[in-house]
Amino acid sequence: MGFDLTTFPLRPAWTEIDLGRLRHNIQLIRRDLPKPVRLLAVVKDEAYGHGALDVARIALEEGAWGLGLSTLEEAMNLREAGINAPLLLLGERQEAELPWCVEHDLTVCVNEPHTVRKLAGVAADAGKQVPVHLKIHTGMSRYGVRWDEALPLIEQITAEKSLQLEGVMTHFAQSDETDKTFANLQFSRFTEVLQGLAARKIPVKLRHTCNSGGFLDLPHAHLDMVRVGILLYGVFPSSVCRRIPGIEPVMSVKARIAAIQKMKPGEVVGYGMRYTAPAERRIAVLPIGYGDGFPRVRNQGGALIHGKRAPLVGGIAMDAIMVDITDIPEAQMWDEAVIMGRQGNDEITVHDVAKLKNSVSYDVLTNWRLRLRRKSVNGQSKTARELETADAK
Repeated sequence: MGFDLTTFPLRPAWTEIDLGRLRHNIQLIRRDLPKPVRLLAVVKDEAYGHGALDVARIALEEGAWGLGLSTLEEAMNLREAGINAPLLLLGERQEAELPWCVEHDLTVCVNEPHTVRKLAGVAADAGKQVPVHLKIHTGMSRYGVRWDEALPLIEQITAEKSLQLEGVMTHFAQSDETDKTFANLQFSRFTEVLQGLAARKIPVKLRHTCNSGGFLDLPHAHLDMVRVGILLYGVFPSSVCRRIPGIEPVMSVKARIAAIQKMKPGEVVGYGMRYTAPAERRIAVLPIGYGDGFPRVRNQGGALIHGKRAPLVGGIAMDAIMVDITDIPEAQMWDEAVIMGRQGNDEITVHDVAKLKNSVSYDVLTNWRLRLRRKSVNGQSKTARELETADAK
C-alpha cells in the first residue's frame, strides 16, 4: 500500500492553526500602527510553531515589509518556496553562510568588523551592493556592537562600496513590564547612536527597536519599523502590556478520545500510580503526551471535552494523557478534546500550559513536536489559492 497522504489515516492528535485569525490579527496590528511605520513579521522557528510559509504569505499579503528569521535554513526554505520579500537574518552569521546570503538576496544583521569585511568581499565578488542592518547592543548583552563603540563600525560599513547600511537596530531586554526604566535607558543609548549618524550625515532607511512588547507599550520607540513576533499569533507577551481588542490566539492543540476506562474505588492511573480513584470514575485516554511537547506533570491541568473541563489524573506518558470524564457523561470514543485553545465558553490558554511547564508562552508555542501534525483551517493564503487554481487548469 502506498503512503498517500490524501488517504492515509492521520493520527488523532494535532495542532490547529486558524489562518483567518492570523490574518485578522495582522490587520489589527497594521491598523494600530502609524502609517509610516513598517511591519517586520517575525517568522523564525517555523513562525513560533505555526508554519513559516503560511504565516509568511499571509503577513506579506497584509502589508508586512519583510520577514524576520534566525537561521540560514529558515531563510532558504522560504526562498525555495518562492518568497521574494526582504528576509532579515537576525543574530550572527558564520563566514561560510555569507555567499549564500549574497546569492539569495538575504539581508544580514552585522555585529562586528570581521563579518563586515568578509561580507563586503563576497558582495564585491558577486558584483552586488547588499543591504545590512547593524545591531546595537544597548544593554541586553547578547548580539551587537556596544552603543558607545558603534560609530567606528558604522564608518567601516559605509566605507565599503558593496554594502548599504539599510538599517540600525537594537532589542529590548524588558519592554512588556510595567516598569519601563531599563527599556527607556536602552532607547536613550540607541538615540545617542542615531545622533552620531545624523552628525556625520549618514542616512539610514530603517531604524528599529521594538519587539511585540515595545510595539504595544513604547510608541515613542516605533521609529521606522517594528519587529512583531508573538503578537501576530494572538498571544500578548505579558499580562500587563497594552491590549488590542480583537487579537485572538491562532494555535489550538487537539486530540480525540482514544480509550475510556471505568475505574473502581482504589484503582490507580498511570506510571508511578500517582492517582488513586476515591470512587467509581470514568477516565478518557487522549493520544498525546510529553513526546509531543505537553509538560510532564502529574494530576495538574486537563482538557476541554464538550465544553467542560476534564482534569488530568495520574502522570502523563510519552504518548498519552488521562483525564477524568466522570462529570461529562456524554463524552464518547473519538470525541474531540482541546488541550490548548477554546471549546464552548471555556478556554485553556498558552499561559495556562506555560504555568504547568514553569516556563513562558514562547517556549510552549515553539515546543510542540513535529510528529504532532499541523492542520491549517479557516482560510488559505492567496498564493496557495492561486496555485490550486493553476493546478486545476
